Amino acid sequence: MLSNKEIAKAFQLLGNIMELHGENPFKIRSYSNAYVSLRKTERPLSEMSDAEIAAIKGVGDNIAAKIRELLNTGQMAALEKYKATTPEGVQDMLTIKGFGPKKVLAVWKELGVETAGELLYAVNENRLIELKGFGAKSQEELKKLLEYFLRSKDKFHYGSLYPTARKLVQQLSAQFPEAKVSLCGAMRRCEDIVERVEILLGWDGEKEALLQLPFLQETALQEYGISGKTAEEALPVSIFHCPASAFGSKLFRFTGSAEFLEAFVARFPGLDFKDLPEERLVFEKAGIEFIEPELRSEAWSLSMPRQPKLIEAFDIKGVIHTHTTYSDGQHTLREMALHAKALGYDYIGITDHSKAAFYANGLQPERVLQQMAEIDQLNLELAPFRIFKGIESDILNDGALDYEEGLLKQFDFIIASVHSNLRMDEEKATRRLLAAIENPYTTILGHPTGRLLLSRPGYPIDHKKVIDACAANRVAIEINASPYRLDLDWRWIPYALEKGVLLSINPDAHSKEGMGDILYGVFAARKGGLTAECCLNTRDAAGFQALTAR
Repeated sequence: MLSNKEIAKAFQLLGNIMELHGENPFKIRSYSNAYVSLRKTERPLSEMSDAEIAAIKGVGDNIAAKIRELLNTGQMAALEKYKATTPEGVQDMLTIKGFGPKKVLAVWKELGVETAGELLYAVNENRLIELKGFGAKSQEELKKLLEYFLRSKDKFHYGSLYPTARKLVQQLSAQFPEAKVSLCGAMRRCEDIVERVEILLGWDGEKEALLQLPFLQETALQEYGISGKTAEEALPVSIFHCPASAFGSKLFRFTGSAEFLEAFVARFPGLDFKDLPEERLVFEKAGIEFIEPELRSEAWSLSMPRQPKLIEAFDIKGVIHTHTTYSDGQHTLREMALHAKALGYDYIGITDHSKAAFYANGLQPERVLQQMAEIDQLNLELAPFRIFKGIESDILNDGALDYEEGLLKQFDFIIASVHSNLRMDEEKATRRLLAAIENPYTTILGHPTGRLLLSRPGYPIDHKKVIDACAANRVAIEINASPYRLDLDWRWIPYALEKGVLLSINPDAHSKEGMGDILYGVFAARKGGLTAECCLNTRDAAGFQALTAR
């Protein structure tokens, strides 16, 4: 039987969704009033007669009949009618506290945003500032609301937990200086999506003592150790506990996926790797090279004749795929260049949106030329640091690039990306990408599937055909390092390497701070076995220019 709170929420949603569709304000107000009254009603509605329900302030006979309908059937026909014409993700956005129907309607109709995850990505790209009723301050407040809302769904972008995970490792190390501490599980494997922070503590004390850690709350004793939530953000945490003498064995077991561990045991039957203090000793006992944690998601790394020297963040020499205030970035061209230089990079590739991306203030041809002139001046000023003239060109419906050939040939490099008309079947999406890849001006294929993790799966493509085409046309493929994308998916990196395709780890930075996302792209690249030699932007400026020259 539905509770009073659940019934009240049904009327709250009905009022909000009717407002979204521009219905009668009087009816909307009556449902909102009913929501308030029903939440305050202490006696269960299920125990009340129709007359008693109708007598509740703000209810009346019409709403009482709907309440009875909910109690009898679990549904309300009026609400179901509106839900049928409203995308599920838009309905979810209506439940975000502090984000009302008028604003939901604006982002839905004017930006085409249909999920909370898409909205968070739009916020990070400054798409809302130009909308009526939004500004920089309200956009920042909305970002916090959205992050909280998505966090409450029990799944997390790796990048949203990683800073917290690192801090927890530091706190545990300070709390127990004699202990061994490491991330483990999905966090240590750098999975795209994680459910909680997992940490292994090799400590000879009793696990009950962990219940009193000052930086955790809601702690509970578990067979493996303790569970809890961070005190500041209420993020879920599991701390696995073992004696320090067995830390290496437990770290191995608590890092690999079930598939990897099963394959390892099958390959080395009878191998005793219990009670080892260091993880490397497990591999030494097995007589194989150390396998990096990121490669322990699947079993294929066990069959590699030689373990690759995986790419590191410090191998990246240039920041490719950045946006400025010329389109939808937060910082000016100068600010982005100076920040990249201060971070120690040799060059930056400026890739504002092309003219078709009107929603992102895409550059008309005259503004492209204006930006190119500014880049020329800055290159003289900042040498030997280099700014490359790029563009993130929309791939149009027929696969053509934005702009005429006369302008395309003036760019140093071009990232070709799909941003519009995303509802495509595999044949159409693949055909559209192939046409762009075969364009002689395409340098890099940007975020190949357009996915937004936890929000949008991306359009389906024939990955092998796309990668084969990139190989044939000497087009690099982007690993979009935004933790909301991580696209190309790391599982396709081995095939790209087999075909000789270069990958480019790009932050898709819409602010100076966004350049830090390169780290997450490196993590994803390592999962696919990427080496520095096979990454486009590990070259110095001259090497990058040579590889992208027409």
